Amino acid sequence: MQNHKPTPDKEAIALLPPFDRLGLERITLVNSGPQARDAHDALIGVQAWGFDTESKPTFRVGESSDGPHVLQLSTRERAWVFQLHDPECRKVAADLLARGGIAKAGFGLGDDRKRIIHKLGIEPQGILELNTIFRERGYRKDMGVKGAVAVLFNQRFQKSKKAATSNWANANLSESQLIYAANDAYAAICVWDALQQSGG
Repeated sequence: MQNHKPTPDKEAIALLPPFDRLGLERITLVNSGPQARDAHDALIGVQAWGFDTESKPTFRVGESSDGPHVLQLSTRERAWVFQLHDPECRKVAADLLARGGIAKAGFGLGDDRKRIIHKLGIEPQGILELNTIFRERGYRKDMGVKGAVAVLFNQRFQKSKKAATSNWANANLSESQLIYAANDAYAAICVWDALQQSGG
């Protein structure tokens, strides 16, 4: 019988020192064509990105989301937060996600993938579900970003519930939304790098 490795619980994670998140000075908001093209040029030279999306939450029964409204891509140095209501941002986002040869690493990406296919009309390439790698290494349940940061870095990844359930379709994203979105993708690339270095 396989010996499963334990996943730290909430109480154990709460005692850890905080993960060093990206500040606003290392986060670029992308909501116009020129910004999207700049982001594209910066990202295509990198072999792997942290990747995530955000969608406006739905609260009514039967209400379906037309998300994703935001796409986050991150390197180890910087994160870009694309607002997808802008047609040029959508076009560049679709091009980036459809590009082969670049690993796009994140957690719980099944839903993101379906929504991207529906919204952007492309099949994202190089998607790496980090939970799968942890399962292959003997962790039984889905790790998620909090568990992964705790296991690999012995740190606590902070996630704001308020930001998580905020309106991601807003034309003007708040600072807390930008920090939340960017760091989900940033933590994913940090985790991916650490897994690679430890024999991924």
